[in-house]
Amino acid sequence: MLNPKIRKALDWFVGSALILLGIVGGLVPVLQGWIFILAGLAVLSSHSRWARELLRRFQQLGRSVRQSVWSRRADSDNGDPSDEK
Repeated sequence: MLNPKIRKALDWFVGSALILLGIVGGLVPVLQGWIFILAGLAVLSSHSRWARELLRRFQQLGRSVRQSVWSRRADSDNGDPSDEK
């Protein structure tokens, strides 16, 4: 196993690099930057309160978006007349 101080420094380096890659990925149309940002926050969340809180907020946002998509899909599957032209 790695020394805890080395592990923490490595986690900070990897997490920060992933977040920076995510920011760059947000500017480049080929990369999906948000995936790298979430991965970086996941790595940093074991060492940082702000990263843990930000990751939790993103998870809540993801759940609400998923719920919204599923409810819209269920409405369209039930023959909702507002979808008809």
